[in-house]
Amino acid sequence: MENNRFVETAFNGEKIGDVYEGQRSFDLVLKQRFVNDTLTIDDVKDALIDTYNGGKVPLGVVADVVSVGGPNTVSRENVQRKLVVSANVSGRDAIGVVDDIKKAVNEKIQLPEGYRVEYGGQFESARTATRTLVLVFILALVIIYLLLYTEFRNLSLSLIVLLNLPLALIGGVLAVKLGADSLSIPAIIGFITLFGIATRNGILLVAKYQALTAQGLPLNEVIRKGSADRFNPIIMTALTTALSLVPMILAADHPGNEIQAPMAVVVLGGLITSTMLNIFVIPIVYAWYVKRSQKSLQP
Repeated sequence: MENNRFVETAFNGEKIGDVYEGQRSFDLVLKQRFVNDTLTIDDVKDALIDTYNGGKVPLGVVADVVSVGGPNTVSRENVQRKLVVSANVSGRDAIGVVDDIKKAVNEKIQLPEGYRVEYGGQFESARTATRTLVLVFILALVIIYLLLYTEFRNLSLSLIVLLNLPLALIGGVLAVKLGADSLSIPAIIGFITLFGIATRNGILLVAKYQALTAQGLPLNEVIRKGSADRFNPIIMTALTTALSLVPMILAADHPGNEIQAPMAVVVLGGLITSTMLNIFVIPIVYAWYVKRSQKSLQP
């Protein structure tokens, strides 16, 4: 015990009093003085300690002095010792990496009794934000449908407009796959934004079809004239939006674009497929819907 106390006092120091200078106070610390400023293991071995008969012997005579690694501090949480292992994620989403770590730890590591592993960090915030965005995503779809139903007063026409959402989803998913290959929070925000743009294109077409139908034009003329009339506005709007997103994507590696770039990639990819497929799919489905409605009205 005396040897341990000597080592603790000699190398870590021990407060034995206070020194006052005016209104300021300083700790008076007792500590071993060494010749060299850089302490070596030989200096530790050669440090003299007192014996019971008043003599002095080197510490290396009564103790084995070895150099080993160990924590310089002991962290505790809830009165329990804690060891933190941290890492940064690059090129992947934090949630996916943590899930892989959990799987590897459960399969390959058998913890002794009394030990456990807890996972924390930014991925917890990311997971919470992802859940919130999923709920917002579902709520956005419901609101979009209610607005469409308010506009057309027809369940089928509202669903026809909503066909733009899976058309936009195709390009958005492909963009994520070809880009970061991970569904991040900015990408989810991009999908929500994309659905609003895609829905607008469907409204332009279906609303024009309805207006021409009210004029008494035949179905083929409605489809031809309505599509041609709305082609330029849809293309020009999509092109303008796409060109505004290109600078964000090109500057993806620059600091500060961690949120803008993934969102822009999703919107651009979905905008391309939605605009191109919207011109062909919506007229076909609308014509099928009108013909089916006419047949159901026939006696």
